[in-house]
Amino acid sequence: MRRTLRAIMAVGLVAAGSIVAVALGGTASADTQICEQYGSTVIQNRYVVQNNRWGTTAQQCINVTNNGFEITTQNGSSPTNGAPTAYPSVFLGCHYTNCSPGTNLPIQVSQISSATSSINYRYVSNGIYNASYDIWLDPSPKRDGVNQMEIMIWFNRQGSIQPIGSPVGNANIDGRNWEVWRGSNGSNNVISYLAPSAISSANLNLLAFINDTRNRGAITNSWYLTSIQAGFEPWQGGVGLAVTNFSAAVNGGGNNNPPPSSPPPTTPPPSGSGACAVKYTANSWNNGFTADVQITNTGSSTINGWTLAYSLPSGQQVTNSWNATVSQSGSSVTARNVGHNGTISPGGTASFGYQGTLSGSYANPSSFTLNGTACSRS
Repeated sequence: MRRTLRAIMAVGLVAAGSIVAVALGGTASADTQICEQYGSTVIQNRYVVQNNRWGTTAQQCINVTNNGFEITTQNGSSPTNGAPTAYPSVFLGCHYTNCSPGTNLPIQVSQISSATSSINYRYVSNGIYNASYDIWLDPSPKRDGVNQMEIMIWFNRQGSIQPIGSPVGNANIDGRNWEVWRGSNGSNNVISYLAPSAISSANLNLLAFINDTRNRGAITNSWYLTSIQAGFEPWQGGVGLAVTNFSAAVNGGGNNNPPPSSPPPTTPPPSGSGACAVKYTANSWNNGFTADVQITNTGSSTINGWTLAYSLPSGQQVTNSWNATVSQSGSSVTARNVGHNGTISPGGTASFGYQGTLSGSYANPSSFTLNGTACSRS
């Protein structure tokens, strides 16, 4: 039995990771009870439902229906400063070699024309748990093991639990405002979208969440969507929690690409391409570094949309970024604003950061241009 345990990096942090599913080999045509630790079954000849009790040795049972599942027995409990007891869930795609029937996943993000899902949850008032929807992505078409990127949509949370990492802003997706958290659990990166209040049902545009994650520099369009999952992470209690309906569809044949890296010659540059100053603050160690970059508009007109260009010294390679879309080709780096920080008023600032690998001695970049205009150093 394969199993991956997650390293919980801070008090009260969690992500719906450590998922190992072992197929029972059957299809649920009527209610099916699963109490095996990693037992699973197929519903609608399309989705996999898994018990996935990975965080406790105590018994957990789920009742699987044609449309979802309900937790019927939950004997385990875990302290809220650690991992949950389980992640019972229903999924489309591939996870730990268990693939749903006829799935077209993994599929490259650039080829997705649409990705939609509907979900209905039933909650209970007692217990400590979250209701989470997971979207898994990886640079390779991975069908086994831990993916590098996990998007979590938190529909509900009860008790003193919170997403991995820390808040980094907000996003308006599907007509709802979500608080966005970002961090790592030690095995994979996590971006979480936390609802301000409980949501019991929703029709989701999953591609909007994927694109927002891409725009934050966490993935690229060459990555692969491997699975989408909905379920619960219980710490204490949880009997009666249910996914009463689940459906999902991912369609290929699309061209889900971000805007071109540079506008065509006939397109005017972003407005307000005036004077600027850049403050670059780095922290380096043996084989890595982080950098915080602050752009100040020292001109007299507002900057609406910005692109900061510069070169990294030899041996530095960007691996992930936040609050900007950062790309690197050779030594050349281009950082573009994301939705919430594209406007810089006169005297105002915009900030972003990134992490990278380091080979050899560390040095800061020597010069910067903003929308084609040279910036001073501050």
